[in-house]
Amino acid sequence: MSRWSSVRVGTYAVLGILFAGILVVGIDLLVTHGKTTRGATVAGLDAGNLSPTKTREVLNRVAARAEKPVTLVTPHGEAKLGAKDLGLAFDAEATLERLRDQPNNPLRRIAGLFGAEYRVDPVITVDRKKLDATLDAKRKEFELSAIEGAVHFYKGKPVADLPTAGQRIARDELPAALRAGWLRERPITMPTEKFAPTVSAETVRTTRDGPAATAMAGPIVLNGREGAKRSITPTQLGTVLKFVADGKGGLSPTMDQKAAVKLFSPALASTVRAPVDATFTLSGGSPRVVPAKDGARIDWTKTLAKIQKTAITTDPGSRRAVDVVYDVQKPKLSTAKAKGLGVSEVVSEFTTGGFAEASGENIRLVAQTVDGAVVLPGESFSLNGYTGTRGSAQGYVTSTIIDHGHTSKAVGGGISQFATTLYNAAYFAGLEDVDHTEHSYYISRYPEAREATVFDGAIDLVFRNNTDHGIVIDTEWSPSAITVRLWSTKTVEVESITGSRSKPTDPEKITLPKGDNCMPGEGSKGFTTSDTRVIKDAKTGAEISRHTRTVKYDPEPIVRCK
Repeated sequence: MSRWSSVRVGTYAVLGILFAGILVVGIDLLVTHGKTTRGATVAGLDAGNLSPTKTREVLNRVAARAEKPVTLVTPHGEAKLGAKDLGLAFDAEATLERLRDQPNNPLRRIAGLFGAEYRVDPVITVDRKKLDATLDAKRKEFELSAIEGAVHFYKGKPVADLPTAGQRIARDELPAALRAGWLRERPITMPTEKFAPTVSAETVRTTRDGPAATAMAGPIVLNGREGAKRSITPTQLGTVLKFVADGKGGLSPTMDQKAAVKLFSPALASTVRAPVDATFTLSGGSPRVVPAKDGARIDWTKTLAKIQKTAITTDPGSRRAVDVVYDVQKPKLSTAKAKGLGVSEVVSEFTTGGFAEASGENIRLVAQTVDGAVVLPGESFSLNGYTGTRGSAQGYVTSTIIDHGHTSKAVGGGISQFATTLYNAAYFAGLEDVDHTEHSYYISRYPEAREATVFDGAIDLVFRNNTDHGIVIDTEWSPSAITVRLWSTKTVEVESITGSRSKPTDPEKITLPKGDNCMPGEGSKGFTTSDTRVIKDAKTGAEISRHTRTVKYDPEPIVRCK
């Protein structure tokens, strides 16, 4: 056979092989139409040459894996998190399109006929915003923080805290690791990277031997108000001062303000005082203003800044002193303001009596507390708010009260008599009634429909100073009577008109267990009545307002103790 004949035969052989390959590929295209690629796998599952129904079953299995927690291997062990928390989402439809994308390479098709595997990656999206938020929240679990250099103090001596490198998640590499391992049901090792602290060991040593040593060079004298002097020792300063990373590669001093205030304030307590409002003395028949006093409070932010600066900048061996910075605290009621309130005369006065010894003691205590109270124009006076709790700890004793419609005993009994007296003084001064409550049944020593009861935390007496002048409450107690006078400038005259009684109701009979809390009584009828307050201008006599309040008193029950 000639040389050209041999070439011709070889060419025919190659062409035959190519034709056969094309034929095989063509036949395979027809056979696999509508199916997935031969030999395809997805997330480790066989998905090759499958019909749409079978492919959907495989993808459903992959989707089921997407609902399971993701196991992450961290520098500290393992952690399990939800895929949504990591910003992971599986796109089944896009993955299906990848599986059905038949290869055009005939060699790959022929290889698929002989069982070669063709890996198809599932389509996974990663929401970096969600992923980063989760990593930020779990930083302590996932990462080993770098330890910044610092300087602290022990017994007045500076101590260097040398820095160490940390290990953190390599966030730019993590999405690829999540895509590769998430749906294959295997733990995912999170890629990490080392990172260095911002402060070098050399900076720490330089700070220790420099400004930190200077800070401990000697005591610092605090110059307070009125010649007060207090000293801070290096040991004391060292418990609240330290040098920490400033974020720029250096160390800066910082002071624990809360701890410093707690440590230094007792020594300066005598230099601090609260402001004192102007008050009134009412002796001699005319009011006189007792001057107000400014208060002084330490501005600890400024004072500690001065202490810190002095500590680290003053040359060793020099005298170190700091002038304490104070804020002047002005009183709410200044002397000038008090003098301009128009407190010049008694504008109303009311007296009640007939109380027992125990009730009298409680009335004395509450009257003593309220005596001298100043109510500024536009302000309201609350009896409960002004006195606070009235219990045994405050010296109040057990006396008579009305409990659930009948007489009983409790600590603080008798305060309602003071409330009634104060209410009537405010009533006849023409002040605005904000809140008051009558007794449940009528007590004969009080005016009908013009009396008040109080109870800690539940029932209050509140009136508002609706005048242009200040009001000063003046109380006078004796073992038989309590008087309340209100001092101000008289602008109105007040008239009280008591209505007639109506709708009488009979008392019921009740029996209570014998004891200190059972107080027998014959009872009394209930009734409805009213009071009308008429307020007139003190100069012209012109009527300003008229208001009627109707009150229904329950009958006082007939009580028997058995």
